[in-house]
Amino acid sequence: MTYRLVRSLGTRSFGLTRRRLLATRFQHQLRPVTLPSTSATTSPFTSAPIRHGAFTSQRRNYASVTPLSSGSRSPQTLTEKIVQRYAVGLPEGKVVRSGDYISISPERCMTHDNSWPVASKFMAMGATRVHNPQQIVCALDHDIQNTSESNLKKYRQIEAFAKQHGLAFWPAGRGIGHQIMVEEGYAWPGTMAVASDSHSNHYGGVGCLGTPVVRTDAASIWATSRTWWQIPPIAKVNFLGALPVGVTGKDVIVALCALFKDDVLNHAIEFAGPGVESLPIDTRLTIANMSTEWGALSGLFPIDRTLERWLRYKATEAAMNPERTTRQRITHERVDELFSNPTVADPDAVYAKQLYLNLSTLSPHVSGPNSVKIATPLNELIPQKIKINRAYIVSCTNSRASDLAAAAKVFKDAAKANPGTTPKIADGVQFYIAAASAPEQEYAEAAGDWQTLLDAGAQPLPAGCGPCIGLGKGLLEDGEVGISASNRNFVGRMGSRNSLTYLASPEVVAASALSGIISGPGYYEAPANWSGIEHGFGTGMENTTESQLSNIVQQLDSLIERVESADSTSSSSTEILPGFPEKISGEIVFCDADNINTDGIYPGKLTYQDNVPKEEMARAAMSNYDPAFNGIAKPNDILVAGFNFGCGSSREQAATALLAKQIPLVVAGSFGNIFARNSINNALLSLEVPRLIKRLRAHFASPSGDAAERQLTRRTGWTLTWDVKHSVVEVREGENGETWTEKVGELPANVQAVIAAGGLEAWVKGEIGKSETIPAQ
Repeated sequence: MTYRLVRSLGTRSFGLTRRRLLATRFQHQLRPVTLPSTSATTSPFTSAPIRHGAFTSQRRNYASVTPLSSGSRSPQTLTEKIVQRYAVGLPEGKVVRSGDYISISPERCMTHDNSWPVASKFMAMGATRVHNPQQIVCALDHDIQNTSESNLKKYRQIEAFAKQHGLAFWPAGRGIGHQIMVEEGYAWPGTMAVASDSHSNHYGGVGCLGTPVVRTDAASIWATSRTWWQIPPIAKVNFLGALPVGVTGKDVIVALCALFKDDVLNHAIEFAGPGVESLPIDTRLTIANMSTEWGALSGLFPIDRTLERWLRYKATEAAMNPERTTRQRITHERVDELFSNPTVADPDAVYAKQLYLNLSTLSPHVSGPNSVKIATPLNELIPQKIKINRAYIVSCTNSRASDLAAAAKVFKDAAKANPGTTPKIADGVQFYIAAASAPEQEYAEAAGDWQTLLDAGAQPLPAGCGPCIGLGKGLLEDGEVGISASNRNFVGRMGSRNSLTYLASPEVVAASALSGIISGPGYYEAPANWSGIEHGFGTGMENTTESQLSNIVQQLDSLIERVESADSTSSSSTEILPGFPEKISGEIVFCDADNINTDGIYPGKLTYQDNVPKEEMARAAMSNYDPAFNGIAKPNDILVAGFNFGCGSSREQAATALLAKQIPLVVAGSFGNIFARNSINNALLSLEVPRLIKRLRAHFASPSGDAAERQLTRRTGWTLTWDVKHSVVEVREGENGETWTEKVGELPANVQAVIAAGGLEAWVKGEIGKSETIPAQ
């Protein structure tokens, strides 16, 4: 097939995020984080903005900044405007920007099955009441098929805690938390909502800035209503044209993941362009949801007329049905208020980069096997006659009523083509369906679509995550092939690590279940003059004088900021707190792979089991990536991996399992943002040293040069020493090998304090204790 990369007709900006601009001076920093000032006791979070890619010790002096007058105008992206509303403690006149470290108090914070671990952290911090009960939503959705007494006890504990503190609570079977957030109006356009789950990006489908946090952050929000956040670099994705018949939102995001791969890694995305209005809300939710797999920290759609029509329908439905709880939050009055002055990005807002995709040139795609970064046009897979064993229409990504209707249509069309017969799934195939929520299942039942799927042989599962997270009935076994409408096909996520998983739209999943091989319903017809997918960098639209001037201004702005932000070179040493080691040293254990995800680091089957012994966590560490890891790695080894280490879900055990294995330091070419956040919050040190990865790969490359022959985990005989005091890494390449050094970012005192305390939870507890002992003034 052809992927046609078409460069923008408009002038392309430099396309450099502030981090990349600053990287000319700070290329190998420890993952930066702003943490509470140790002198503050009233709140555990600082809100002073900090230069992107900098620690507190590199903080700008915003006290010297002249507050903006009411008549001043400073253009902002949609993301920045929403964050501005939820940033707390800003200096007067401060306009938030991509790169700022801030304290946020989001509109909503959702937790799911991890609500009890969050509650345990909340109580361990010394907190006794939830600071803002209206902010919190608890929804049980992940392990709802598990009827063991231990799981049921946890569910009872969560419900009792929610009732005690007056929190919104949704029981098992009501639906997946992200779907509940949207359909119940908690994720409201123009607001900011977070969840202790990586698919919080989902809320962007309705114009709500959704982004993930981790359990410790959620506990902090429960206790204080706020946590810390760094505004990521912001990318604008422009959609042109409209989707052809037979092409879906799933095809859009699957193609984007493959076409642009890591171009939006750790970015906030804003979807825009003339083609965006043609995308219905369910399609937007699918794209926003899987922007997580693309590597983004949010996927925000505009507040436009398409959204208004959807909200009007929901408000009318709620008003006509007294039993609908949505009537508490989705009303015509609230929609009127929203669209009387909708929040939009300024036309001259500055973006780190712009990408575009012509929807009209897209065809059905299938992701995999076992990677979201691999996508193949369906028409190239059909001739291969890939036999499947299991098919799934589950998850918050693609199991709403519209998705179930699309799947049912495949079987209804087959019935029309063969009058008098009831189409059945192929022999040897097991087909599973689970609605995103109970109301969505009710819609599907009312339309007859749910029954059509059952008549075809589908096995119903309760409204929840189930197979998508690798829990409950229907998991893939050794040697099996599955195709799913869910969001992740990581190795071992949906069952055996010796299985293959593909991702596709609900209609392709249904057609594959019907035929027994990966196939489609036949709706799509390629245009006669089709020559490939039109995509590229920039807007994809014609040049105008205005756009050329805007690009020039953006480039000059970036250059000015680069000069203003550059710190003078300093050879001074870092202050080391008493008891914190000045040096950390160990032998390098090399896991030679990029995009090692959190499922690979810590298996999903253990994620929602509480109180797993440290010994078991240590044995499980990296087991989905390489079952041999446990026997190779030793205490005090330094784990080194490739790029984008720790992408995927928000599970904190990805960090704590490595600590249980007594790994004191993880080094990578780059980290997934959520893992970096978990590392600091749980006292696991991490460093980015891209040069080291390149040298290891050059030295240990297979004789044939075939990456498939690489050793997943190896003891290298190399040693790494991090001189924390002087911010230098020294690498010795074996007993008689070369020794070289690399300057890295400093580890400031406040980060040392958190790590020395054993993580953010323990640190906050200590600060709360200090505040309680301070006498009243």
